[in-house]
Amino acid sequence: MSPISTKRHGDVLIVTSNNPPVNALGHAVREGLVQAIAEADADDKVKAVVIRCAGQTFFAGADIKEFGKPMQMPMLPQVVDIIENCTKPVVAAIHGTAFGGGLEVALASHYRVAVPSAKLGVPEVKLGILPGAGGTQRLPRVAGVAKALDMAATGNPIGAKEAHEIGLVDRLAEGDLEQHAVAFAEEVRDIRPIPKSSTRDDKVEEARANPAIFDEYRKANARKMKGFDAPEAVIKAIEAAVAKPYQEGVQEERRLFMELMSGTQARAQQYFFFAERQASKIDGLPEDTEPRAIARVGVIGAGTMGGGISMNFLSAGIPVTIVEMAQEALDRGTGVMRKNYEATAAKGRMTGEQVEGAMALLKPSLKLEDLAECDLIIEAVFENMDVKKDIFGKLDKIAKPGAILASNTSYLNVDEIAATTSRPEDVVGLHFFSPANIMKLLEVVRGAKTAPDVLVTAMQLAKKIRKVAVVAGVCHGFIGNRMLMPRQIEATKLLLEGATPEQVDRVHVEFGMPMGPFQMADLAGVDIGWHRDPSRIESIRDQLCAMERWGQKKGAGFYDYDDKRRPSPSPVVQQIIEDFSRKEGIARREISDQEIIERTLYIMVNEGAKILDENMAQRASDIDVVWVYGYGWPVYRGGPMFWADTVGLKEIVDGLERQEDRLGSDFTLSPLLVRKAEAGEKFTR
Repeated sequence: MSPISTKRHGDVLIVTSNNPPVNALGHAVREGLVQAIAEADADDKVKAVVIRCAGQTFFAGADIKEFGKPMQMPMLPQVVDIIENCTKPVVAAIHGTAFGGGLEVALASHYRVAVPSAKLGVPEVKLGILPGAGGTQRLPRVAGVAKALDMAATGNPIGAKEAHEIGLVDRLAEGDLEQHAVAFAEEVRDIRPIPKSSTRDDKVEEARANPAIFDEYRKANARKMKGFDAPEAVIKAIEAAVAKPYQEGVQEERRLFMELMSGTQARAQQYFFFAERQASKIDGLPEDTEPRAIARVGVIGAGTMGGGISMNFLSAGIPVTIVEMAQEALDRGTGVMRKNYEATAAKGRMTGEQVEGAMALLKPSLKLEDLAECDLIIEAVFENMDVKKDIFGKLDKIAKPGAILASNTSYLNVDEIAATTSRPEDVVGLHFFSPANIMKLLEVVRGAKTAPDVLVTAMQLAKKIRKVAVVAGVCHGFIGNRMLMPRQIEATKLLLEGATPEQVDRVHVEFGMPMGPFQMADLAGVDIGWHRDPSRIESIRDQLCAMERWGQKKGAGFYDYDDKRRPSPSPVVQQIIEDFSRKEGIARREISDQEIIERTLYIMVNEGAKILDENMAQRASDIDVVWVYGYGWPVYRGGPMFWADTVGLKEIVDGLERQEDRLGSDFTLSPLLVRKAEAGEKFTR
């Protein structure tokens, strides 16, 4: 049965798509739309057409099930042209989201009616491609060039009210959308000529008078777009819309679209789209596992981490009891939370009422006993096993039966922490990334005895607080930090052998990372985890810490900083590095950029392979999700494991073998990596 049906209301043909869950523009839908337009054209009694969708949304884009498969005719560019060339006026009735191909269908329609809550956008750039069914040509003609650039090059949607203000939506419909759309169709049925988006010229004329608009946009967004191919292709396609007739512009759009589709970035970004969805699936759990009810959350520690963690729950409308040991620390922590909320409100992302509403859900306390009413208690104290064990021993006596006890540890053994309680099945690791109220990643650490319903609850709660959760096993550093450690060790060894902090960081930034290992150390604090004994100098880092070069917060770390925290190479640090090299008898030499990649990035892939081999991650794509969301690995490279597949696993193994002597006696090649390289296999599909 076709997902497209038609019915008559007077002389208006109502075309309805019912293709749950999101009315994706799959083959059957495209075919049905073409047949419906043919029906309207052939019937003299039909004077106008309304295209609407059943369910929660208008067409929300392409059918992701068709990704990577040969496309079946009719393809969307043909479908939208057929809609636009209908001899009767066509009205798109929009609710939910008109995204990607959905917005292209709406643009090809002659008029657009939308409910005020609808959203319109072209998010293709987030999949490494561009709108390929005339979207880059029709959108600037209807919405204006500046708005089309912003929507298509960022992929960010706009609301229906804004769309109405700029002329992308012709009428807002309060109440029944179908009735409004039919009434509007009846109003416009006799207007001739029928307005076609492709023939409009008024808004591109404005841009012809100001050709600098494109370079100004490039300049203003250079940082955000750096490394990505798709945004530049979008700009070029919209430039073509301004400079060329519609038909030539469409050909340019098609050429750019095909170029992107055949590139690695589109494959990487589309792979990552699926990887993120896959991460929420937990292997080996009974299918009927029900989550536990979480009505109130407790957080121990009101520092940067505890405060950030609390904000996630408060923003989602979940009450939080936050506990500190001293009143001053409690006041400082809750004060910072309020300031953070107020800063968000100042940027227009929250209202004053929402700030007050979130803070009203917070119950500050100096007594652990107040956590007895909580369904989930998260410990966010100092990263020290003895401290954490002491807290969990106390929680075991205080927490009510069935309460989940979670540790926000970054490295420590969750099973060892759980063993201090009489209920290890209720214990789980919840590793939030800093700043916890902003970073999207949550590592959910599955202990040996963690109950299935605890795991399911953690994953569902992550969605509620808008985190992307990945399940990790119990090992030192879990997934992300475990892979970070060998990178940091090798980066430091490279300094002793002849590289500079600037060179190592530059290689990482040129690769696409937001910052290199030493920039990251300076931002986080060089002193984090330092033993605090200034007389014990065993490494470059110890020397920096003893001199109070703790990073940006002190104006000096691996780099020197000015009063605006701008870094410059430090002669002092260079001298420290050279002194250490001499003391350890290391002959300094020229280090190539390729060696830095092999010793800091290939080694991460090797560690990722070990994590997979030990079942500490469920799948290679989960590792990639951790690194993209937790550490800023460029999404256009898909994550470390996908990137390794694109480089070739044999090349990774060869590179590591080339460096084996320098990697030291502790280094071992992952047997899984070697097996896959020899068999010509990949980590990801």
